[in-house]
Amino acid sequence: MKHLIVHGDPGIRKDAIINYDDTEQVCFSIQRQGDYHGPEEVQLWCVIGTEDEREKFDKREYVPHWLDVDTIDADALDVVKGKGDMAV
Repeated sequence: MKHLIVHGDPGIRKDAIINYDDTEQVCFSIQRQGDYHGPEEVQLWCVIGTEDEREKFDKREYVPHWLDVDTIDADALDVVKGKGDMAV
């Protein structure tokens, strides 16, 4: 698992699937930052990981402050399944 800060909004929401580090990763949680008093474009602060790590995330068997942090621009993010593909 790791934190991924996305500069801009690529159209993903919770449980979206992205291709990051040549692996399909699931966005377990997304916090939207900067809508009101932030930078010119929003930032999405995501906790991502493989589907195998979902139980570890759900049971909170990790320390958020110890996760590695990466950043990426929204244009460079490869979205496999975004918000338009989500079931309601």
